[in-house]
Amino acid sequence: MNVKNRLQSLLIRPGDLNAFFGLVVDNMTQLVIMAAILVGIFQFPREIVYGRMIPGSAIGVFVGDLAYTIMAIRLARRTGRSDITAMPLGIDTPSLFAFTFGVIGPAYVATNDAALAWKISTAVIILVGLVKTAGAFLGPMIQRAVPRAGLLGPIAAVALLLIAFLPLLKIIQMPLVGFFSLIVILTCIVGKIPFPFRIPAAFAAVVLGILLSHLLGLFGLGHEAALHETAAGALPLPTLAFLEGLPHVLAYLPIALPFAIIVIIGGIDVTESAAAAGDEYDTRSILLTSGLSTVASGLCGGVVQTTPYIGHPAYKEMGGGAGYTLATALFIGLAGIFGFLGNVVDLLPEAAVAPILVFIGLEITAQAFAATPKEHYKAVAFAFLPVIAAVILIQMNSLLGNLGKSSSDLQGETALTYQAMLFLSNGFIVSSLLWGGALAEIIDRRLRRAALFFGAAGALALFGVIHSPFEDGRLFFPWGIETIYPFRIAAAYGLMAAFLVGMAFQRNQDKSR
Repeated sequence: MNVKNRLQSLLIRPGDLNAFFGLVVDNMTQLVIMAAILVGIFQFPREIVYGRMIPGSAIGVFVGDLAYTIMAIRLARRTGRSDITAMPLGIDTPSLFAFTFGVIGPAYVATNDAALAWKISTAVIILVGLVKTAGAFLGPMIQRAVPRAGLLGPIAAVALLLIAFLPLLKIIQMPLVGFFSLIVILTCIVGKIPFPFRIPAAFAAVVLGILLSHLLGLFGLGHEAALHETAAGALPLPTLAFLEGLPHVLAYLPIALPFAIIVIIGGIDVTESAAAAGDEYDTRSILLTSGLSTVASGLCGGVVQTTPYIGHPAYKEMGGGAGYTLATALFIGLAGIFGFLGNVVDLLPEAAVAPILVFIGLEITAQAFAATPKEHYKAVAFAFLPVIAAVILIQMNSLLGNLGKSSSDLQGETALTYQAMLFLSNGFIVSSLLWGGALAEIIDRRLRRAALFFGAAGALALFGVIHSPFEDGRLFFPWGIETIYPFRIAAAYGLMAAFLVGMAFQRNQDKSR
């Protein structure tokens, strides 16, 4: 087979259709959920969400998937193979929830200025992209320093509680549509029973859910889709508007930057996974693409980061080559560039797409345990606890907001519980990573290393990186605030570290006798 024919077979395969629907639906699902959270929960103006944020975020997918398509073609040329599968890239699901609930929404609440909140969010995304770009050179070092339980525990917790549980609430609200789409996903993707006529299960679940939703809508029981005019000037061209948001980003970096680190580590893992499936990509190039596509998204108004997806072996099994990433780049990118992606998103009922997120959450959680040594399972579970607090706090704040109340209206034991949830949830990704990593080291009887994790937690708590006592989770200098809580929590972590060091010393003494 000559070079031209090899490239044609790489770009055009029957399996690319299945892979395309899977990757496009995955990305569209993220945009549906992002719009629902910002417009439905935070009452963010539609013209900014649909006219700026969604088109700008699409640019990151366009740039990243186009770059991965080119990498696949180059790998095929270099190896002389025609069975290369491109690395999939899309909007990062865990950080989407973290950024909407932890950055974009709170920035709007704090400033009461939608345009400024959008600019703050784009500035955060650009900084995240720059950190990931730098991390392309530092990723392996981070991977060696933190036990796998510490790295995967927070991911599993976010996957199960934010990615799977919160969308499940949308399914329960609209059960006829949601449960039907869910059973398709559980049967055909989790159970691996092919959908009739080999139609992609994710595509079938969404399409059938949409049809059922609109059919029920005729009787006033379903999703009433409506096309909304896209805001004028929605063309997502690069802009320096993010500069206005830079002075305000400090309070949001403790939430955003850990997700950059997680994507760096995840990028290393998925590159190794692709190599195991037979496609050996350069790890640094994969990570650089993730970082630069995120920067491109922020410059064009996007508010979520991109990431190489975990499912390369699955897309390879579907028969995908480079055509599916090229088609995804063109579909998502051009729809964003020409400003009608928001209208497409608007047509999708949440209950029809939420089951895909439930599956993603279950899959990521299962992978976190499967990739962790069995003796570290307790460490993974330990890392769940701060994330549980974050989920409960999200629901408590939503309830208070709907009642026209705030946390200042709470009294007695309820007020103390709310405050404890706030302390535990602020910076939850970092604290989850440190807790999981520390317990993994304790299980392995490396007590001094575990003490370093708790010592680092105490130092970070002094500045509000974790356990910030403020509702907006902002950073601070400990000598510049009135509350003494940061000193108390830092001292508590210090006491834990001191105990571990003492125990390590005692163990060494016992061994020397």
